Amino acid sequence: MLKFVIRTLVLLLVVAVAAGYFYRDRIEQLMAVNSLFDGDKIDANFIRMPDLFYSTELSRGDGPLAEFEDGPLITPPNGYEDWVDDRAVQAIIVLQDGKIVLERYYRGTGPEDRRISWSVAKSYLSVLVGTAVDRGEITDLDAPVTDFAPSLAGSAYDGASIRDVLQMSSGVAFNEDYFDFWSDINRMGRTLALGRSMDRFAEGIDAVAGPPGEIFRYVSIDTHVLGMVLRGATGQSVPELITDRLIAPLGLEQDGAYITDGDGVAFVLGGLNFTARDYARFAQMVLNGGTWRGQRIVSEAWLAEATTASASTAVGDLQYGYQWWMPSDTDTSEPGHEFLALGVYGQHIYISPQDNAVVLSFGADRSFDAVGVLDGNIEMFRALAAAGGE
Repeated sequence: MLKFVIRTLVLLLVVAVAAGYFYRDRIEQLMAVNSLFDGDKIDANFIRMPDLFYSTELSRGDGPLAEFEDGPLITPPNGYEDWVDDRAVQAIIVLQDGKIVLERYYRGTGPEDRRISWSVAKSYLSVLVGTAVDRGEITDLDAPVTDFAPSLAGSAYDGASIRDVLQMSSGVAFNEDYFDFWSDINRMGRTLALGRSMDRFAEGIDAVAGPPGEIFRYVSIDTHVLGMVLRGATGQSVPELITDRLIAPLGLEQDGAYITDGDGVAFVLGGLNFTARDYARFAQMVLNGGTWRGQRIVSEAWLAEATTASASTAVGDLQYGYQWWMPSDTDTSEPGHEFLALGVYGQHIYISPQDNAVVLSFGADRSFDAVGVLDGNIEMFRALAAAGGE
């Protein structure tokens, strides 16, 4: 009997070791996601995300580099250095009239580092949707998402339109609390880390909070559904689309990378990785109304529509369009109004047509969600954008 027990234990140990070896990548990725935001690791983690998760490279191609010119350097406004420290800023770039007037790197990071976008990636996807509309691949934003992603039939997304998910008004119930281990957003993160299917995760959501199209609720999985729609409408993967329609014409300095699930499906709601200057090329193209170095990339009409407040956000809150944000005190009916792409932990692209300026900041701010932080960030971005015109 004792020999049988020993043999059984040995067999179980061998099986456990073999399983651990076979699934070692997934185990390491799960451990990585559980310590991703630790104070002593967050800075290093945010510039090596493609090494921590499944990912695919986004080739810049063999086209020429689109160089930036240097403009007259600006003097940062009062309080800038304290803001950099308080907000754990890793990198900042300010463009004025398409020229770099401020570029600084902090916290052990540098210009060659590729930085995680987090939800700044949502605004990239908005531009990709715009290219599909421009090309007639999507002809009606009020069409149901199931027209292009039929696997969502029977899920909480059944009945939601493309416009609903663009505006984060799908009606889907989804807990977006980053600090709750069991929240939907963190369960989704573990799905990604373990190499499971993001499509199946979206298809498995069946809880609704209300009818689609009525109330704005920030639900990150909505953006994944947009990615499913894009794939269905174009017959291409999102990495293929972003490479062909954005990366190649922008003349980036380095290859980018997309975090993916185990099936190679891009983590479109937050998985882009580019250098700060390569994000700046995208931002300047948007400021230009969709053109870059004489080439039309997306229509000005789409960008105007996407960056106009159209979602039913509460009075006094940030305003929302199609995966772009506008400050609460901005009149988006006025031409030249400001707008932003925002990502957790301090990732920002701030665009001010009135100042002909772009401000990009990337950080590792573990207090990003504290009261008043975003308002203070916007105040700093406005001051930096205005400084170049003084």
